[in-house]
This record gives sequence, structure tokens and C-alpha cells, in this order.
Amino acid sequence: LKEENASLRSKINKLQIFSETQADKMRKLERKLEENKIKEEKEAQDLEAMVQHVEQNLQLMTKRAVKAENNATKLKQENALLQVQLKNYKTENEALRSGQAASLAAVKQNADLALQNLLAIITSSRSSIKQLVSGAESLQLVADLLGSIDRITEVPENGQ
Repeated sequence: LKEENASLRSKINKLQIFSETQADKMRKLERKLEENKIKEEKEAQDLEAMVQHVEQNLQLMTKRAVKAENNATKLKQENALLQVQLKNYKTENEALRSGQAASLAAVKQNADLALQNLLAIITSSRSSIKQLVSGAESLQLVADLLGSIDRITEVPENGQ
């Protein structure tokens, strides 16, 4: 009976040691789980902040692109109007050349002025079109960035 008691006490001691070891492992795992939860929350907050920042940038770029498109449309309309005026001035110039030499200088001055205005508007419209293309490229970059956000951060499949 004493041997059996000693054997059972030995088993109880081993089980107590094993139980304490398991409890320590459990506490460590709980701490690690809590650390992982805090880390995931911080990553989620960081990701949310980044998404908000990207959305703000996207809104700003969209506004700039719309403004550039409107400006380009306006400049194209002005360009077309000036081309019509230039054509009229050239026609008038031809008419004056054929019969009215005295007014030729005034017509030439008007045509030169119209040409200068036309060239200035063409230069301005080219700049606006370049800005529009740049804005579109920036929007494409942001769209690509948003499309690849899921590749930036890894979220464990089992939620840990």
C-alpha cells in the first residue's frame, strides 16, 4: 500500500508540475494573443489612416483633373473662335489686297494681333492638356495603389 501511495504521490507531483507548465504556457499564449490583438488594432488604424489619406489625395487630384478638363475645354472653344476670326481676317486681308491697298496695314495689324492671340491660347491650352494628362497619370497611380493595398498588409486567415 505504501508503494502504491508513493507511486500515486509521484504521479500527482508529476501531474502538478505538468499542470504548472501548461498554465505557464497558457499565460504566455494569452499575453501573446493580447499583444497580437493590440498589434492588429494598430495596423488596422494605420491602414485606415492611409486609406483616408489616399482618398483625400484622390479627391484633390480629381478636383484638379476636373478643373484642368474644364480649362482645356474652354481653351479649345477659344481656340476654335480665334481660328474662325483668323480665317475671317485672312479673307478680309485677301479682299483688301485685291482692291483696297490703303487699308492693308490695318488689316495686317489685325491679323497679326489675332495670330498672336491664337498662338498664346494654343500655348496655354497645351500646358493645360499636359496638366490634365499628368493628373490622369496621378489618378492611375492612386488607383493602382488602392488596388494593391491587400498585398501591402497580411491578415492572418484564422484571425490571430
